[in-house]
Amino acid sequence: MFHSLKYFVGQSVGYDTLQKDIAQFGYERARMVSAEGQYALRGSVLDIFPVNFDGPIRIDIDGDKIRRIASFHVETGKNIWEHKVVIILPARARGADVFRCDVPLNNFVDIEKGDYVVHNHHGIGRFLGLKTFQVNEKDVEHFIIEYRGGDKLFVPRHDLHLVQKYIGFTKKPPRLFKLGTREWEKVRRMIEKRIQRLAAELIRVQALREAVQGFSFPPDSPWQEGFEKAFPFQETPDQARASRETKKDMETGRPMDRLLCGDVGYGKTEVAMRAAFKAVMAGKQVAVLVPTTVLAEQHYFNFSKRMRDYPVRIGMLSRFRTKAEQAAIVRETAEGKVDVLIGTHRLLSKDVTFKDLGLIVIDEEQRFGVQAKERLKHMKLLADVLTLTATPIPRTLYMALSGCRDMSVIATPPQNRVPVTTQMVPFDEEIIRDAIKKEMARGGQVFFLHNHVEDIDPISRIIRRLVPEARLAVGHGQMPGKLLESIMLKFLKGDVDVLVCTTIIESGIDIPNANTLIVNRAERFGLSDLHQLRGRVGRMDVKAYAYFIVPEHAHLSGVARRRLEALRKYTDLGAGFHIAFEDLQIRGAGNILGEEQHGYIASVGFDLYCRMLKESVENLKKETERAHAAS
Repeated sequence: MFHSLKYFVGQSVGYDTLQKDIAQFGYERARMVSAEGQYALRGSVLDIFPVNFDGPIRIDIDGDKIRRIASFHVETGKNIWEHKVVIILPARARGADVFRCDVPLNNFVDIEKGDYVVHNHHGIGRFLGLKTFQVNEKDVEHFIIEYRGGDKLFVPRHDLHLVQKYIGFTKKPPRLFKLGTREWEKVRRMIEKRIQRLAAELIRVQALREAVQGFSFPPDSPWQEGFEKAFPFQETPDQARASRETKKDMETGRPMDRLLCGDVGYGKTEVAMRAAFKAVMAGKQVAVLVPTTVLAEQHYFNFSKRMRDYPVRIGMLSRFRTKAEQAAIVRETAEGKVDVLIGTHRLLSKDVTFKDLGLIVIDEEQRFGVQAKERLKHMKLLADVLTLTATPIPRTLYMALSGCRDMSVIATPPQNRVPVTTQMVPFDEEIIRDAIKKEMARGGQVFFLHNHVEDIDPISRIIRRLVPEARLAVGHGQMPGKLLESIMLKFLKGDVDVLVCTTIIESGIDIPNANTLIVNRAERFGLSDLHQLRGRVGRMDVKAYAYFIVPEHAHLSGVARRRLEALRKYTDLGAGFHIAFEDLQIRGAGNILGEEQHGYIASVGFDLYCRMLKESVENLKKETERAHAAS
């Protein structure tokens, strides 16, 4: 299992234990830290460059307690900012049972003991763990892979780039290959030959895309710099990079089609806001498409708050607006008076037109239906597109990894973020009462999710009886829009302690003071759904709790058990991609990319397939460029 180390100011920690834990996490001792994966000791000070940080941190120990934690500049040694708590990911995991592959899946997938893996030269085997051998009088760790017949391959650490996790998107386990035969070579050559046809088609599509003339946005204005500096939180290095990549795309002459991947609460919305602001500063309009009414309201609130010091007009289209209000917004959008229009699928209606649309932001595209996606296809011809997702669907991810779609990844958790403590519990009134009272005692708020409108009121009466002092409200999608809007605003302002609700809160809603989530009948939800719900809490630097209620004597299917086990397993920061892949492997992905491609992926695994396709695309590009140069 994937672990992390957490250190916070005031924590009691033995100096020897701290050094031992850091070393076991694969960090190498150095005189001075200058690169990721190194640590150095100077008296009672430990310097470490975590693999999940943009720079090193300094942990100052006084006796047996941590006195201070601060990031510092590699070259000058000067402190940059203070931390209350830091989460350190392993350079290699404790017990050496996990290795980072999620190129191209290195941001998404870890290899764990017992997983099926693919070696580029030897094919599919099973990872048994790590073993240290002496090579030229040095201890060298080797990756042990078992093949058919029990043969074992020992891969030295420096060759680990040749190994990927096998992801087949089917429930059926793969067939292991046998070492010492030409079986794998034949399979790989056959796939390479057939992939060339697909690569040629992708290059043709890419060439058409490159040939389309889009709008070239001008460089950042002085107002853009001021807007970005006003971000109320410390931006992460990944956020800054994703923003730069997005804005650079916008400044090119071709239409942007960028996928922004980042786990729940990792700051994708801020990147979208910066892109939207840039578009408006260039005189263009922006459409922000979201899957739920509640999220539309949240985005409207956040965009309005961030842009209130600038002459930017923001509108919203959802059922929270009356017909008269919607008609006025539609008219003003067509006239160019609305700069940023945020909305649900209502935004895709035929009566909604833009005077000069420059950017479309799509939040969680997989949540929209076929009809909405067809309308989006037409809108995409008119403007740059930025798609935000926490759990990318296979087709979207495949397009990005194979090189025919641009992708940015936010893999660094926000400063001081801590993982959510996740528990599977029965429906026990004492557990529910204690969880709610515990949160209220520290001034926090609670989501109690019950996804059946028919009996949500009886559930709310149980909660009122258990915690009569709680200010309770009920919210669900079948309520009149204005009533639901007022309830959500009360919860956002802290006037409600417990919100008994349906999955209206699933996507993107951000209420930092709500840090306990209770989900009733959790076994009825999909894995990605539960992870999205868990992301509604733990969005600040306070400890958050998620309780997933499963009936004590319920007969759970094998699939439900695996989902709940995966949720218990993947609680670390950045678990969203692990969850997405686990979900796909639990339920199977079906024919996600066409029957032919699906068969190829099953033969060599999704990761290697994407690598081979990307390589084939790049080779064909070079050949095409050489041919053009020669002529």
